[in-house]
Amino acid sequence: MTSIQYGRPVARPERGQAATLGELSLRTPRVAAPLREQVLDVLRQAIVDLRLQPGHRLIERELVEQIGVSRTTIREVLRQLDAEGLVRTIPQKGAVVAVPTPEEAAELYEVRAALEALAARRFVERASGAQVRALKSALAQIERVSGDGRDIGAILRAKDRFYDVLLDGAGNSAVRSILAGLQARVSVLRRTSLSQPGRPARSVVELRTIVEAVEARDAEAAARACWSHVERAAETGLGALAP
Repeated sequence: MTSIQYGRPVARPERGQAATLGELSLRTPRVAAPLREQVLDVLRQAIVDLRLQPGHRLIERELVEQIGVSRTTIREVLRQLDAEGLVRTIPQKGAVVAVPTPEEAAELYEVRAALEALAARRFVERASGAQVRALKSALAQIERVSGDGRDIGAILRAKDRFYDVLLDGAGNSAVRSILAGLQARVSVLRRTSLSQPGRPARSVVELRTIVEAVEARDAEAAARACWSHVERAAETGLGALAP
């Protein structure tokens, strides 16, 4: 498992997890955004949603047929996804959806803990009353969808909304951008963690602690609560993959 102590992270490796690919059907709409950006968003989201699972080969010819764009566009997008750490190019095999090693996953959680703690601290210092109320509302939505913990997709979407509000209030675009990349790279572990018995309910308690610290305008307590939340998620997710 990973132990990410507040202010002093310590990582312990675990084994990885294999995955298979379900049916993928992608077509990009022709809208104002550049076509390359549309395709990049489609493939990135397919990886995050696990429609393209870790270890799956991304064959250019198949992607051209599925998405309906040129091979040049596909190659540019795969290079960008490689740079983001979501895809790896393997000699003699081509591009595959990246499978973080246990050590890499622990490092990603370590960085995520530090950045979320920073975001919470800045939120307390900068957020308006309306943004604090929006954070409470986002928490209420997580509580509603958590229920018996079966609808992991709904829980993840609600948690993403919670973090959207937190990052809006924090007002740091660099933190937002980096965290988005980290969330994508640990998408399998996020789902694995929330799939463990009792984890959705514990997650709600941890997020409520964050909101309570925010309402008290205690920046340090909010930062510690965010760090602890990531630590617990890492322990559960990586622990579930242990032999």
